[in-house]
Amino acid sequence: MMTTTERNLRRTVLPNGLIVLTERMDHLRSVAMGVWIKSGSRCEPAETNGISHFVEHMLFKGTRSRSAQHIAREMDSIGGNLDAFTGKETICFNVKSLTDLVLNPVFAAADIERERGVILEEIKIDEDNPDVLVHELFTQSFWKDHPLGWPILGTTASVTRLDQEKLFAYHGDRFHGGNIVFSAAGNLDHDHFAEAVAAKFSPLAGGETLHELSAPEASARIVLRNKRSLEQVQICLGVPAPPITDDNRYATLILNTVLGGGMSSRLFQTIREERGMAYSIYSDLSPYRDTGTLCVYAGTSAGKALEVVDLILAEFRKLKNETLHHEELKRAKDQLKGNILLGLESSSSRMANLARQEMYFHNFFTVDEVIARIEQVQAGEVQAMAQRLFDSDRIAVTLLGRLDGIKLKRERLVC
Repeated sequence: MMTTTERNLRRTVLPNGLIVLTERMDHLRSVAMGVWIKSGSRCEPAETNGISHFVEHMLFKGTRSRSAQHIAREMDSIGGNLDAFTGKETICFNVKSLTDLVLNPVFAAADIERERGVILEEIKIDEDNPDVLVHELFTQSFWKDHPLGWPILGTTASVTRLDQEKLFAYHGDRFHGGNIVFSAAGNLDHDHFAEAVAAKFSPLAGGETLHELSAPEASARIVLRNKRSLEQVQICLGVPAPPITDDNRYATLILNTVLGGGMSSRLFQTIREERGMAYSIYSDLSPYRDTGTLCVYAGTSAGKALEVVDLILAEFRKLKNETLHHEELKRAKDQLKGNILLGLESSSSRMANLARQEMYFHNFFTVDEVIARIEQVQAGEVQAMAQRLFDSDRIAVTLLGRLDGIKLKRERLVC
C-alpha cells in the first residue's frame, strides 16, 4: 500500500489501484463512509441508458451472503443509514456508522423485475414534476445527442431492455480497483481503516479509470413544449459554463451568487420581490470535468413568460456592462463562504468533499484555502466572466407548460 499525508487528511492507494481517503474528526462518535465509482450515466451507450442508476438500486437487493432484509436489519440495528445516488459522472454508496453489497451482488431475476417496476414509476414521478421535467428537457436539448444530456434514470424503453446479463457486464466493467474511491470522515484511525478496506477489497481486480466520451458541444436551441395540464410556464434559460477545475471557477461562483444564488440575488429581488412575477426564481451551476452549464429557472404564468425571459436577459446585460459595486461583491463573497462552511459541518459532507476533490482535482483544498481564493476575486474578474458566458448566440431556452401560442425567436435573446 502507498500512503500519503496532507494535513489532517490521509490517502492510501491499494495495490489494485483503489484509493482510500480519510479525515479524522475527533469530536464525533460516528463515521461516514462512501464508496465512489468514477462512472455515471455519462458513460452509458444509448441502448443501456439508465443502467448506472439501475445497478445502484440492485446492489441493495441482496448479495451472495445477505438478503435485502438482512442488510436493512444490520443497518437498523446500529442506527446507521444506508443510501446511494447516481450522477452524470459518479455513483456513490453512502454508509454512516459496506463492502458486501458493492462487491457481491446477485442481480436475481425476480429482483430485477420488481426493481424495474420501481424505476419506471420513478421516471413517471419526474415526468409529473414540472420543474424537474423542464430541467430534463433543457439538458437533453442543450447536450443534444451526447450521453451527458441523457436522463440519469434512463427512459421507459431503455430501462425495459435491461437484464441480468447487462447488469453483470456493467458491474464487472466499472466496479474495479482503479475506478473506485473509498472515503470516510469521522472518529477513525486511518491506518486501521485502510487495513480493513484492504482486507475486504484486495481481491478486487485492478484496472484504470474509465474515461467517458469527449466534451459535448452545447446546442443553443429554443424548445417550446406545450403541456396544457400545467398551470404555470416553466422556464429554463442557460449558457455553457466552465468545467469544475477551471482556474476562474471562484469568479463563476460569485457571478452565479449575484445573479440568482439566493434571496438577495438580482433575479430574486427583481422578478419576485419587485414585480411579483414568480414564486421560484434562481440560477444554478452544473460543472463537470470538461464542461458545464449556468442555468436560470423560473415558474410563471403564460402571460408573463416572455417578460420574465426579457428580465433575465436584462440582468445578463447588466453583469456584462457594469462592474459590481464593492458592497454587492462583499455580500456575495460572504454568502458563498457561509454556504461552504455550513455545507462542510457534517461528517457525510466532509466524506463527499474528500472524494470529489480526489476525483476532479487529485488534490485537497482546506476550507481556509477555498475561502482565501474567494476573497481574492475582484469585481473585474466577475464582469469578465459574465462577458465570457453571456453570449447571445449561445443562449438556450426551454419553455414547458400551457403556452397558449407563445412564440420565442432567437432575435429576442439579446444580452
